[in-house]
Amino acid sequence: MLALRSVLFNTIFYANLILRMIVLSPYYFVVPRLTAYRIPKNWALSNHWLMEKIVGTTFEIEGMENLPDGGYILAPKHQSFWDTYALLPWLKDPVYILKRELMWIPLFGWYAKKQRMIPVDRGARGKVMVEVLKRTKEELSTGRQLIIYPEGTRRPPGAEPVYKYGIARMYRDLNIPVVPIAMHPGLFWPRRSTMRYPGHFKVRILPAIMPGMDPDAFFEHLVEVTERASDELLLDTVARNPHLPLPQTAIDRLAVLNEPKTASA
Repeated sequence: MLALRSVLFNTIFYANLILRMIVLSPYYFVVPRLTAYRIPKNWALSNHWLMEKIVGTTFEIEGMENLPDGGYILAPKHQSFWDTYALLPWLKDPVYILKRELMWIPLFGWYAKKQRMIPVDRGARGKVMVEVLKRTKEELSTGRQLIIYPEGTRRPPGAEPVYKYGIARMYRDLNIPVVPIAMHPGLFWPRRSTMRYPGHFKVRILPAIMPGMDPDAFFEHLVEVTERASDELLLDTVARNPHLPLPQTAIDRLAVLNEPKTASA
């Protein structure tokens, strides 16, 4: 039954994406950009509804009060396709730095261009990266929110963190707050899997790290606060959802977290 629900959800999920882009394109490309943003916002909300009704997965968001006014960098944990769109309904005007190849995809690339997403050649250096930074500063100067995944790619729940130092450079160069986010959607929507699992989890928005720190100190602080919250949520999520089939990375991390603490002499 769970496999059938997963197949049903996946089928409707992608049909929902493709049909919305096709049917709503005439409206999307005529109206002003921020008005058009309602379409991806509503698409994200519809996905949350589908996942709840078909799979039985729900979530809650903690710490909405930690989102600053104006421009900032959102720095979430990245475990699943879910977290690429999940927070769109609660963000005023987000912008992503995308692989340039994604901009070449029919419909998706056109939608991204309308929202002024920033394409980048990941292998580029020098002048290209200077131009990307310039574009990013221009977008953030209007009060937009830049979404960056500090680990760069999806990581399974509980995996050893591998943060990229690029987030520290962006923090230094853009001089705006960074908001870390911890969550474990990968337990319910695993990467490289078609299975979807029911249950409930939390998305925790942590206090913003304000500009002005030394980049090295910022980087160390970002990793520390995000991973501490991630460990807390891993324990909480597994306790709430004892039925979940855990990846080995989560099992190993839980074993470490549940080790008895020895008293210091």
